[in-house]
Amino acid sequence: MESKPDDYHISFFRPTTDSARRNRNMVVQLILVWAIAIFGFQILLKILEKPTPEEAWIIYDSVRDDIESGSTDPLVLKQASRSALSILGKVSIDPVHRDALDNLISWSAYNIADSAQKKTLVEKLQKFERLKTAEVDLRSFNYKSSKDDMLPLLQEIYGLAPHDVRSRIASVHINSGLMQNMSRKNISIVHEAMDLYLVHNRSVLTDIKFLGFPFHYFYTAVFLLILFVGLCWVYCVRTDMFNKKYEIAD
Repeated sequence: MESKPDDYHISFFRPTTDSARRNRNMVVQLILVWAIAIFGFQILLKILEKPTPEEAWIIYDSVRDDIESGSTDPLVLKQASRSALSILGKVSIDPVHRDALDNLISWSAYNIADSAQKKTLVEKLQKFERLKTAEVDLRSFNYKSSKDDMLPLLQEIYGLAPHDVRSRIASVHINSGLMQNMSRKNISIVHEAMDLYLVHNRSVLTDIKFLGFPFHYFYTAVFLLILFVGLCWVYCVRTDMFNKKYEIAD
């Protein structure tokens, strides 16, 4: 039997036999299913998402105009400071935003405190700042004790509960050199930081739970893995069927 020149030529894009063509089409179909499952879900997330603020943003937004006008009302400053501390506790913050937020909590603390609290705060803070500059090991006893010494006073000034971690964040970020003035530029930067770090895009796909997992986590971490294994199984079964149909021996 005379063989054709392309009997042993295999091309995914230009199959030469009906069996190869069917196999190619099946691979393309499975890849499309996989791509739609991945990218279709991401597109759906984008379509359904909407900006959702954290509680700290809602609190700050209620006093935003007062901060803009330079109000020194203790209640206003406490609410603004607690929202700022919620941001300062996050992992990654732009240095420009961090400096403006440091300015806000420092200026607020100075204006909230009464004369006795103000004197004590400045003394303890300046002592801590000297240690922070001198101490190489931030785990040293002197550094930690000086930091902890400010906590009760900061909790009282900001109106924080004893277990609220924001008082520890405040002890690190408050600065004696930023207490006297809050510039218009920094107020504007604080507004920007609040909208950037405290408003997140969410949708029904991220809010609902499925089998105890947030749905988007279950879909990407569990379902897509199961789907991939299922598509591999379909490929193997269909390939066996094609081999039997076209009497192809392994």
